[in-house]
Amino acid sequence: MSRPVILFACVHNGGRSLAAKVLAEHHGGGRIEVRSAGSEPGSSLHPAVVQVLHERGLSTDGEAPTLLTREGVAQADVVITMGCGETCPVFPGKTYEDWPLDDPKGQDLDTVRRIVSDVEERVVDLLQRLVRR
Repeated sequence: MSRPVILFACVHNGGRSLAAKVLAEHHGGGRIEVRSAGSEPGSSLHPAVVQVLHERGLSTDGEAPTLLTREGVAQADVVITMGCGETCPVFPGKTYEDWPLDDPKGQDLDTVRRIVSDVEERVVDLLQRLVRR
């Protein structure tokens, strides 16, 4: 049986969607394939989000903002937007969700920690719905 493909999409693809991807890979334990992308990818990862993920022992090595493409959406089984106004092409048979999450841009470290915790709770819930243990 093939692994479900999850795509996390957020406009700049350096904060919320990065956190979701890294956390989903961590909690998914190889049972899912995870991607992230944005329609206007930034030039770098959000430093506070990277710091919070590193505090949790999670690596962001090899991660970089990636352009959201029609093909990328077509290849996903589940498409999650991060409450950032990102729009994705709609294909029949796919699951789409929008998670209303605060933007970490300009936030202090404690607020970013709260945002990453919110993302983690949603990721764990999604994985429980997608993958039977």
